[in-house]
Amino acid sequence: MKISATASDDYWELARRFPLRPIRSDRELSQAIALIDELIVQPKRSRDANAYLEVISDLVEKYEQEHHAIEDVTEVQMLAHLIEAKGVTQRAVAEATGIKESAISDLLAGRRPFNRNHMDQLSKYFHVSPAVFFPDEAVKGRK
Repeated sequence: MKISATASDDYWELARRFPLRPIRSDRELSQAIALIDELIVQPKRSRDANAYLEVISDLVEKYEQEHHAIEDVTEVQMLAHLIEAKGVTQRAVAEATGIKESAISDLLAGRRPFNRNHMDQLSKYFHVSPAVFFPDEAVKGRK
């Protein structure tokens, strides 16, 4: 990408603070994240600052994927986490979603697969996207 000679002063200041190049250490990652945090809270940014933010965010994402990858969770693990995080019982989930309590138990034990109705009702109840309940294979197959 050729940088325009008319790049704004704020772009050059950002580039001096953290040059746009591959991140090579956790220390550089921390510096990049601090700068991203600083930029995100600015109510108004120049077009060049927005472009800088986009590129530095991509560099952070690439580094994190290579060095700090987060393992995918199963739909069963996700449901168990959501129930625990909300501090509710299986019975409360069943009553709120219209899914039988025995079905909730079977889902959590892995004895029953999640169907579209389960995903829809659970996502509404927990205020999350239904995609959090898609099996990893299904998501990967759609890419």
